[in-house]
Amino acid sequence: DVQLQAFGGGLVQAGGSLRLSCSASGFTLDDHAIGWFRQAPGKEREGVSSINSGDGSTYYADSVIGRFTISSDNAKDTVYLQMNNLSPEDTAVYSCAAAMGIRLPTQRYEYDYWGQGTLVTVSS
Repeated sequence: DVQLQAFGGGLVQAGGSLRLSCSASGFTLDDHAIGWFRQAPGKEREGVSSINSGDGSTYYADSVIGRFTISSDNAKDTVYLQMNNLSPEDTAVYSCAAAMGIRLPTQRYEYDYWGQGTLVTVSS
């Protein structure tokens, strides 16, 4: 069965960096697009970044462009989200999702599979 799980969250000071990992199993990673989402307390879930693991195309939300980098290691069935220059506004539970049939999805309804999230807390 399809499984996704995010790792790497933690506590970091503003300006610091974290790298999140999304471990995928049960499907061929390069046949899917993988997205990162986040949900802060009291806020709606928002798309952060996505990647088409087959052709390498990427999407970034305006709020993270220039600071976050998504990448895919298909051999390891893992997608990463490198998060640099973090701010308290980045504090959220981050989760990853997989989509089929859409080259580069950006909305949560476009995704078919969801993993458990990992908490990122950025202190000021």
